[in-house]
Amino acid sequence: MREGIVSAFQQVLSEDPGWRADVEGLHFKCLSSNEAESLEVQFTEEEIYAALMGMNGDKAPGPDGFTIAFWQSSWELVKEEIMELFREFYNQCSFANSLNSTFIVLIPKKGGAEDLGDFRPISLVGSLYKLLAKVLANRLKKVLNKVVSGDQNAFVRGKQILDASLMANEVIDFWHKRKEKGLICKLDIEKAYDSINWKFLMKVLVKMGFGSRWLDWIWWCISTAKFSVMINGVPTGFFSNFKGLRQGDPLSRCKIKGRGEEEMIVSHMLFADDTIIFCEANKEQVSALSWILAWFEAASGLRINLDKSVLIPVGEVEDIEELAVELGCKVGVLPTVYLGLPLGAHHKAVSIWDGVEERMRKRLAQWKRHYISKGGRIILIKCAMASLPIYIMSLFRMPKSVVRRLEKLQRDFLWGGGSLERKAHLINWEVVCTRREKGGFGLRKIDSLNKALLGKWVWRFAVEKDNLWRLMIGVKYG
Repeated sequence: MREGIVSAFQQVLSEDPGWRADVEGLHFKCLSSNEAESLEVQFTEEEIYAALMGMNGDKAPGPDGFTIAFWQSSWELVKEEIMELFREFYNQCSFANSLNSTFIVLIPKKGGAEDLGDFRPISLVGSLYKLLAKVLANRLKKVLNKVVSGDQNAFVRGKQILDASLMANEVIDFWHKRKEKGLICKLDIEKAYDSINWKFLMKVLVKMGFGSRWLDWIWWCISTAKFSVMINGVPTGFFSNFKGLRQGDPLSRCKIKGRGEEEMIVSHMLFADDTIIFCEANKEQVSALSWILAWFEAASGLRINLDKSVLIPVGEVEDIEELAVELGCKVGVLPTVYLGLPLGAHHKAVSIWDGVEERMRKRLAQWKRHYISKGGRIILIKCAMASLPIYIMSLFRMPKSVVRRLEKLQRDFLWGGGSLERKAHLINWEVVCTRREKGGFGLRKIDSLNKALLGKWVWRFAVEKDNLWRLMIGVKYG
């Protein structure tokens, strides 16, 4: 079994030596020479110390056995050795290979996991390499918005996961209100981080204007990694990987028109590798999309898992089955889920909140087995129950009927315990939700919290002038 698991990971991380499409003819956003040079300046003690103190010290250690907390607490004793490591990396564009070793730990995704696919691989990286990578990542953050497309909502400072979901729902709403037909393609990119072709990555970095020293640094970091799978707590020897990382378009797209003459074209939305594509409901569009995905696979080494990808019609699309066959994927329906939020559902629909109530009841069922004091119940309501709906409440207004149901669950748990028995409520709920200084328990009312979370959009609309979601709302509603 041990050899079989190692062999499976070696196969995932090995590269097919076949032909790869070139990206020379493609155009990318590019750094200026000053921006590229700013990434390659000498490492400073202040920069390294700030990166170290900004890291979570209690994460599981890698092969070196040291947590980040050790280096944080021992900085004055070890800083000279760490600075020497960074000087060596700067001058020679390399470091000791042993620093780039990684344990792969298999965490079961569900109870009773049997197949290897039922386990989630987690990489435990050495602490010093993690620090070096953090310093490089901090530098990269400063210029990332210069080279990353505005359609990508992950990793870029100032963008949020909610932005992509908001824009996707606005596109669907635009189609519905104009009674237009359209297609949404939800793509599943298989093992995106494990499959990216290194040569493709380096070519893209060159096209984006990164300097030679930065390219040498990145190449050393990705190409010298060694992996060992932990099975029952025992490492199984180290092996190399040959691809992957550790964790003008013929499509017409969707054209958003506002009340005036202003318009905006939206073709796709991304959050990391979660991708949705918008196109017109005709065979030419789907054929063009199929060719684009094929060339994307040929260039990058990434594979689109069409078995898990879906083509979703918006409006009455009669030949949707034929279009799905053309693309090679399944047919989906609205409403669906994108980034954990409803997509294409009516904003007042009660059904989109069923999952929140179900998760809350499951959480209560776990607590039912334990005796918990009233003080403990208050803490659990504050920290656990009240936080469950925050993500969806940040984009949708919760209907009053749902507010009443969720608050009833909280009240019954507070006064009746985990059994949710009907017991006398000794204090009015309005008083319970009053601040402690005024004699209450300091719980937050769900409706007030929902309004506060949605109010952030008003503030962001006024502040984030150039963000893509803000531009879309401005064009659509004038």
